[in-house]
Amino acid sequence: MGQSTPSSCEPTDPLVAPFALQQHDDTADESAVDLGKMSIFERYLTLWVLLAMVVGVLLGYYVPSIPENLNKATVDSISIPIAVLLWGIILPMMIKIEFASAVDCLRKPKAIVMTCVVNYAIQPFTMYGIALLFFRTLFGSYLGQDKADGYIVGSILLGGAPCTAMVFVWSTLMKGNGAYTLTQVAVNDILLMVLYVPTAKLLAGASNIAMPWSTLFISVGLFAAIPLLLGYVIRKWLSRTDAGLLWLNTTLLPTLDRFSMGFLVLMIVLIFVTQAPTITDNIVGILIIALPLTLQTLLIWAITYALAIWLQLPYDVAGPATLIACSNFFEMAVAVAVSLYGADSPAALATVV
Repeated sequence: MGQSTPSSCEPTDPLVAPFALQQHDDTADESAVDLGKMSIFERYLTLWVLLAMVVGVLLGYYVPSIPENLNKATVDSISIPIAVLLWGIILPMMIKIEFASAVDCLRKPKAIVMTCVVNYAIQPFTMYGIALLFFRTLFGSYLGQDKADGYIVGSILLGGAPCTAMVFVWSTLMKGNGAYTLTQVAVNDILLMVLYVPTAKLLAGASNIAMPWSTLFISVGLFAAIPLLLGYVIRKWLSRTDAGLLWLNTTLLPTLDRFSMGFLVLMIVLIFVTQAPTITDNIVGILIIALPLTLQTLLIWAITYALAIWLQLPYDVAGPATLIACSNFFEMAVAVAVSLYGADSPAALATVV
């Protein structure tokens, strides 16, 4: 996540049929993953996240004063600790976006258009449909209306927000085209500010679930619009000189990246601290939430991968595109759910799972 911004969108490896992809050049002197670009923290991020979940649940369960105090640390329903950590996660990613390179990539827009269509015209609605099927039709009598509605709205908040932060790690893992990845992130962030609120309101309203406009707009502005603008200003200001650009890429961004991974783990700890009583008393409910979310991920991955093959996208673009399409900006979904309904709400739990 600390690599400098690539400047080329040119493809390097054609995407062919799935079984043929397995024959991608796998010589001994070129590993499939350039681990040298990734810190030990990034390589084992899954382990740290799992540990954070366990630590959060244990702290929340055995030290109940912690979640009680966290729930009090809010301003206009927005959790201050989670907001601070979320900014620490999002801002480094926003600073990385170089809009000049994004313009170059937009001259060959097939992959960008494909991912945007999946992210904003398909994914929110399939997530909504799958959530209705599981939380109302299949398990509605077990969950009850309040939990079912909360899980549905949490799914809506997830489905409408494509991932932006962790895709840099995935792109490195796949030897993805860095310029494309940055461009897709920039486009996603802009579309997110325009489409997220009306899409979430539309789907929530279709199920008669309350979702305040004002808090929703404030959350999107606070966790997407302002960091994007600030990131642009910081990058523009430092890029005025070669020395400033060098310091940005070799010192500032690597330092912020290290902190952002720590902020991510701390945020997961805080979320699971506040959800500890719910989690320990509701293991079956968590499994019920996990089923549709897993199905949604697999479905969107399959749709995007099939489209990438049909469009004959290069491998180094199709890989990141597929992962971006089937993943979610869960950090912002969590922040919005906490702002709208509280940290211990069913909606917040659904975004966490």
